[in-house]
Amino acid sequence: MDFLASVVAWFADPAHWRGEDGIPTRLFEHVQLSGAAVAIAAAIALPLGLYLGHTGRGGFVAINVANLGRALPSLALIALGLVASIALGLGLGFWPTLFALVPLALPPILTNTFVAVRAVDRDTIEAARGMGLRETQILREVELPLALPLILGGMRTAAVNVVATATLGALVAGGALGRYIVDGLALQEYDRLFAGALLVAVLAIATELAFGIPAGRSRYSGSVAE
Repeated sequence: MDFLASVVAWFADPAHWRGEDGIPTRLFEHVQLSGAAVAIAAAIALPLGLYLGHTGRGGFVAINVANLGRALPSLALIALGLVASIALGLGLGFWPTLFALVPLALPPILTNTFVAVRAVDRDTIEAARGMGLRETQILREVELPLALPLILGGMRTAAVNVVATATLGALVAGGALGRYIVDGLALQEYDRLFAGALLVAVLAIATELAFGIPAGRSRYSGSVAE
């Protein structure tokens, strides 16, 4: 009970809600970092996954290469990101963490996009070709709408993974919510540590729910269209 009271007191302290180390600032840093990583990964994986899924060429190789990001431990990705950032003269903090998070976000987006497009009924695609639609039209007007729920599922998985892993950025002098966890552990301020972990958990749940809403709408639209 004393520990829970100390956590509540930590959240109730006005000093923790303002300044560079305040909760709003750290939350914004976390969302900014996570959003940038997912956006970059999506910019790479979505076009590639759509192309491979539509043509069926090289999908197995591309997905297995992308899945190497899942095989590497998160700390190893952070270390590689740190080396790359220093080599490019970008320093510590945001950039090495971003370099580490993008490979983490790529596999679920690429895999889900490829699988979703390949899962579209071939008879439907052949019917679209028979109607005179070009390949780009088939992809845009037939395959993409039907594949959208599964694609959004991959985006959701990537976003939740990134939100959870972005906390490790504090190990390379990054900000975000991981700062509370690392500093709390270093200073043995366990109320700060627990508060940071709780904030990350809440943000991960909010991310899960945020991606669930458009996925549900797309499934509903698909059922109506059918």
